[in-house]
Amino acid sequence: MGIGIQELLVVLVIVLLLFGTKKLRNLGGDLGSAIKSFRNAMSEGEDDKPAAHAAAEKKDADKDAG
Repeated sequence: MGIGIQELLVVLVIVLLLFGTKKLRNLGGDLGSAIKSFRNAMSEGEDDKPAAHAAAEKKDADKDAG
């Protein structure tokens, strides 16, 4: 008993009537930009992990040697 195609089309028509196509296009662009910046931040975070891990290992090695 989920939402069918007919219900989704009715909701889409109502949203188009309420916001208009220009507003929806702007919202879609903003959402796309937000997702892109989120993905970039996630990939930058992954690049930083190995460097931080290597620095921590070097610190532990220096501690053991000293």
